[in-house]
Amino acid sequence: MPNGSLDTFLHGRSMDKKVLDWSTRYKIAVGAARGISYLHHDCIPHIIHRDIKSSNILLDQNLEARVSDFGLATLMEPNKTHVSTIVAGTFGYLAPEYFDTGRATFKGDVYSFGVVLLELLTGKKPSDETFMEEGTKLVTWVKAVVREKKEELVLDSSLGSCPEQDVNKVFNIAMMCLEADPLMRPTMAEVVLMLEQTEPEKPVTASS
Repeated sequence: MPNGSLDTFLHGRSMDKKVLDWSTRYKIAVGAARGISYLHHDCIPHIIHRDIKSSNILLDQNLEARVSDFGLATLMEPNKTHVSTIVAGTFGYLAPEYFDTGRATFKGDVYSFGVVLLELLTGKKPSDETFMEEGTKLVTWVKAVVREKKEELVLDSSLGSCPEQDVNKVFNIAMMCLEADPLMRPTMAEVVLMLEQTEPEKPVTASS
């Protein structure tokens, strides 16, 4: 893909790192959500990706998102609710219940997507050294801040001025995806709908 991965854009070396504005981050979030929703709801058999993360979201020449790397993907027959597997994936993105049960579910992908939303919002990786040193993780850190309604304190400083209402809505969608109880998480189809309802207004340009 011409623009590599979302991971490189957000966390690459200084020479690779590029600043993504709010509307572009939003577009990437919606594109990735639609891709995962397609796997969950439109493919027959349905597909659980099992490794949703920023390095598996590739960006084309227009910075449209493409979900990639199906090496861990699992087929799900329509009458099944989960697939029992050896726990695999990437630390920081995996849903907590997956560690406990070894059961891969659609809601596990939803959790992983919630972590990607936090990356887009904060500009931080789940494995950021700060979290390792403090014995916490990105999800725990952001949840505490959102509870205090101080989202602006964790928003990526490189974003500059952003529409506060839209940003807070996306923080709230991420929190829904990251519910500890998988039954409380939305489906990816519901995530797409919520994100589309949050679409930033495009600036009005004066006609000549």
